[in-house]
Amino acid sequence: MRVGAPKETKDNEYRVGLTPSSVAELTHAGHEVFIERGAGEGAGLSDLDYAAAGANLVDGPEALFGAAQLIVKVKEPQRREIAYLRPDHVLFAYFHLAADAELTRRLMASGAHCIAYETVTAPGGGLPLLAPMSEIAGRLATQVGAHFLEKQAGGRGVLLAGAPGVPPADVLVLGAGSVGAQATAIALGMGASVLVADRNPDALRRLETRFGFAVRTIYSTRAAIAESVKRADLVICAALAPGAKAPILITRDMLATMKRGAVIVDVAIDQGGCCETSRPTSHSDPIYVVDGVVHYCVTNMPGITPRTSTFALNNATLPFVLALANKGWRRAVEDDPHLRAGLEISAGRVLSAPVAAAHGLALSSSFNALDSVGAV
Repeated sequence: MRVGAPKETKDNEYRVGLTPSSVAELTHAGHEVFIERGAGEGAGLSDLDYAAAGANLVDGPEALFGAAQLIVKVKEPQRREIAYLRPDHVLFAYFHLAADAELTRRLMASGAHCIAYETVTAPGGGLPLLAPMSEIAGRLATQVGAHFLEKQAGGRGVLLAGAPGVPPADVLVLGAGSVGAQATAIALGMGASVLVADRNPDALRRLETRFGFAVRTIYSTRAAIAESVKRADLVICAALAPGAKAPILITRDMLATMKRGAVIVDVAIDQGGCCETSRPTSHSDPIYVVDGVVHYCVTNMPGITPRTSTFALNNATLPFVLALANKGWRRAVEDDPHLRAGLEISAGRVLSAPVAAAHGLALSSSFNALDSVGAV
């Protein structure tokens, strides 16, 4: 199969879908790989590295999309890239479609087969292609929050660790999953006082087992969150509803009770955000203020550490990329129900129940949709 990785075009996105080592694995398996020139530069991966691994270097996205059948990206295609999509394309990337009706409809119109990293599942449960970026985003969330708590960055001038005779910052983490656990680890390591809220008692137990009495936990109810946000200097929104829009946990009324200069880092913004006042931002313009509260809602947080993030992502995606290339996308998703869980759009049809529900679209059965299209 002809496999390609374009240069990402989202604001300040420097990750890349394939590393040279992934290219080498694909070429060893007999596939032809195309890389857009400069695609890996932001992650410290040169065109020479790719050429040495056996890749064909092409100039520009149009040539890349024209040459490849299986497109391996990081973030959702931008408007210009969607114009290059064909019905025989298989697109493997993060999409977060439940939060983006326009993107969903454009991808449907393209006729391409779109497999979302974030909804591919694992035999033992969990989301193996979302996990590495969730871990990185969780770690970054505390770092970013600590920075924007600084006065010159717009915050209330609070140091997470406090100082002798001065108490540490209060950090509220909403969600005890992968993002929340990593954010908690970094916040505790930086000396903050950390409270984690979740509705899964087992997830809260795991955190207490891991961190002991250093972490405080509460069962997440509307009243508990309303009371907790009043005291928080930093709130990290880390709640996840797989494939669906994120739940709204912080209302506008709650926001009005928060400290002036407090910071909200909404890691769930890819799925619409957990705060009623959250809206997507970019690395070049990352924050805005509502009711005196700083909002950080960057939709591609791991892009700030592109080298670490690229290798972590490729470690997780490579087995699936090889399966898609070796078998063809149709047989690959038929053989693997966990990969099939990621197939959200195919031949103009929506195959994801959460995406269909979010946008009021008709839901097609995976097998019915597959029966009507040929293999690639």
